[in-house]
Amino acid sequence: MPGIGGAATSVVLAHVGHATSRIRIGSGGIMLPNHAPLQIAEQFGTLDALFPGRIDLGLGRAPGSDQRVAKAMRRTLHSDPNAFPRDVMELQAYFAGDPDFGFIATPGAGANVEMWILGSSTFGAQLAAALGLPYGFASHFAPGQMDQAIAIYREHFRPSEFLAEPRVMVGYNIFAADDQAEAEYLATSMQQAFVALRTGQPGKLKPPVRNYADTLAPPVRAMLDDVLAVTSVGTPDRVAADLSAFIARTQADEIIVTSQIFDHQARKRSTAIAAEAFAVATEGVGAGA
Repeated sequence: MPGIGGAATSVVLAHVGHATSRIRIGSGGIMLPNHAPLQIAEQFGTLDALFPGRIDLGLGRAPGSDQRVAKAMRRTLHSDPNAFPRDVMELQAYFAGDPDFGFIATPGAGANVEMWILGSSTFGAQLAAALGLPYGFASHFAPGQMDQAIAIYREHFRPSEFLAEPRVMVGYNIFAADDQAEAEYLATSMQQAFVALRTGQPGKLKPPVRNYADTLAPPVRAMLDDVLAVTSVGTPDRVAADLSAFIARTQADEIIVTSQIFDHQARKRSTAIAAEAFAVATEGVGAGA
């Protein structure tokens, strides 16, 4: 998809791994219908061999594009709703070194890769709960079913060899600056991206535009309010307060922050503010990011 550099996720992760030494790195996520599970087992098994104990594997069931791309990737999109769960369990079996396959994923078997089920609906919540895996919800762009999905996951979670208790990650947009007006200005790049996507014109992230929302028709503004409902735009104090309220609402174990800001230095400043605000919001709480 234009503007998203995620086509070769494992290659990018290898680059990030070599540039870091302590942080966990992972996918958010691998759209498993596009790939053979064995291929993903070998790729992420290789990453685990290179960077032991640091690899997360987030798995999604959406195709991530259209039928033309699916055909080009030489995988058939399944209409069977059970195809994704089967693929997840097949992938787990490769990591476990299941001898029933008649071969061993190399690398892959025995890899210490932490698998997450990702989703933007209740389907992923049910699957993660049934398999006893951690669950990540895409509330940063599809917040509509967030509360329901989290509740379903926690209510139906079954402890497994991988996880004893439910573990929830949620997405959160932050556009932070030292000045409120500047933060609102920076956020317009993301707003333009969503408008372009919803009108069938996806592309690279555009520079911010002053008073962009004022140029939009009411239905478009309502769409933005909906998809960006889980977002904080503002100063350090504002972001800390918003984060605190969001953590209280979700009781999430981890927050994954996204900040699609056009200017690199402004994005770095926003990330620094977000880190400081997160420390304030989680003081005595114990959530992670």
